[in-house]
Amino acid sequence: MAKENSSCFILEKISEQVGTSEPALKLLLTVLAGYPLALIHRKYFYGKDVSLQHLFFIASGFSMGYWNYGRDMFHCVFTTFFTYCTLFILKGTDISVAITLIFNLGYLLIGYYYASTDSYDINWTMPQCILTLRLIGVAFDLYDGHQPVETLSKDSKKVALQKRPSLLEMFGHAFFPASFLVGPQFPMKRYQEFVSGQYSEKETPNQPPDSIDAAIRRFALGVLYLVIFQVLGIFVSDDLFISDEFGNLSFARRILLLGIWGRYTLYKYISCWLLTEGACILFGLTHNGEDENGEVQWNGLENIKISIFENTTEFGHFIQSFNVNTNQWSAQYIYKRLKFLGNRLVSQSVTLLFLAVWHGLHSGYYVCFLFEFIVMYMERDLKSIVKSNETLTRFFDIPQLQLPLQIILRIYTFVFMGWCLLPFALLHFHSYMKAFANVDYIGAVLFLLWPIVYAPILRLIFKKTKIRSE
Repeated sequence: MAKENSSCFILEKISEQVGTSEPALKLLLTVLAGYPLALIHRKYFYGKDVSLQHLFFIASGFSMGYWNYGRDMFHCVFTTFFTYCTLFILKGTDISVAITLIFNLGYLLIGYYYASTDSYDINWTMPQCILTLRLIGVAFDLYDGHQPVETLSKDSKKVALQKRPSLLEMFGHAFFPASFLVGPQFPMKRYQEFVSGQYSEKETPNQPPDSIDAAIRRFALGVLYLVIFQVLGIFVSDDLFISDEFGNLSFARRILLLGIWGRYTLYKYISCWLLTEGACILFGLTHNGEDENGEVQWNGLENIKISIFENTTEFGHFIQSFNVNTNQWSAQYIYKRLKFLGNRLVSQSVTLLFLAVWHGLHSGYYVCFLFEFIVMYMERDLKSIVKSNETLTRFFDIPQLQLPLQIILRIYTFVFMGWCLLPFALLHFHSYMKAFANVDYIGAVLFLLWPIVYAPILRLIFKKTKIRSE
C-alpha cells in the first residue's frame, strides 16, 4: 500500500509539472509501454506457438488497462466473452451481427451514462469505446465469411472470416497491448496473419520483421507532435473560449486563436496515435505489402496521414487524413452496408449519427458531426456549381490565382476546423454556445446559411453552361 501511495504521489507531482492530469499521464505512460512490450515479444514470442502469443497479449494488455482503470477493466472482459459466446452459438449469421452490434453499443452507452462527467473522460469507457468497434467488426467479418464470395466488396474479401475465432484469439485481438486503450482499429484477419508469422521476411521466416527503423521514425514524429501540443497549450486552452476576456479581444486575434486551438486539439490525438502506431510497427503488426521498389511498407495501421493533414485546403482532406482507421471502419461496416437505401446523403447521415452515438451522450458530439455533414455538403455543392459553369471553371484555372487561392483555402480550413471542434471539446450546450458567441457565430453564418442563402444566389448568378472541349 505504501509503494502504491508513493507511486501515485510521484505521478501526481509529475502531472503537475507537465501541466496535465494524472489519468492523462498514466495513459501516456501506458502508450509508451507498448515499445518495451514489443521488444519482449520480438525476442521471446515472435514466431512461437500462437497460443503463447495470445496469452502474452492478453496478460500485458489487461495489466495495462488494470493499472489505469482498476476493476472496471472487467467490463471489457465481459463484453468480449459475451461476443465470443454469441458467435459460438449463432455463428456467422445476421442475427449474431445484430446482437453483437446492439449489445456492445448499448453497453457502451450505459457506461457513458453512469461513468461520464462534465469534462472529457479518461476512464474505462475509453478502451471500451475502441473495443466496441473491434467486436462489431469481428461479427461482420464472420458474417461475410459465410456469404458467397462474389457478393462481397473488395475490402470485405480481404478480412472475411470463414472460421469462428477461438476464445484466445478473441481476447488476444481485443487486448492487443499497443492498440487496446486508444486504437488503432484493425481486423481479426490482420491479427491472425500477424501471430501466424505471415509478416516475417521471406528470407528469415518466423523471425521478427525489419520494422525497427520505421517504428523509430513514427515514434520520433509522435514525440515532436507531443512537444508542439505542449507548446501550443501555453497560448490556448478549452476554457479560453468561454471566458469574457476572450470575447473582448479583437476579431482578428480571436480568429487566429481559434485556428491555433483547433490545431492544439487535433495534435493531442495525433501525437497519441503516432506513438501507438510506432509501437504497432515495432511489433510488426502494420505490414502492408511492398511498394513498386520492393520495399516493405509499414503503414497498414496509419491513423494520421501527416502530409495530407498539414496541407488541407478542404474539409474532405481532414476526413482522408485524420483518424483514418476509424473512418475506414465506418465506411466498411456502416456506410457501405446502407447501399440498399439508395441515397448517399442518407447513408452518410446515418454513419455520422452512429459515430456521434459511439463517442458519447454529450450534445457537443452530435453538433460536431452535424457540422461535418453540413460542411461536406457545402463543399460538394460549391464544387458542383463551379464545375457546371464554364466561366467559373476557367476563372479558377488561371495560373496566377493558384497561390492566392491556396492561401485562402488554408486559412479557411485552419479557422473553421477550430469552429467545428468547439462543441466536440466543450461538450455542453451552454459552453459551446458561449464559445460560438465569442467568435461571432462565424461558422453558423457561413455553413448554416449556405443552402438557404448563398447557394441559391450563386446558382442564379452562375447558371449551368456547357463547357466547350479545347
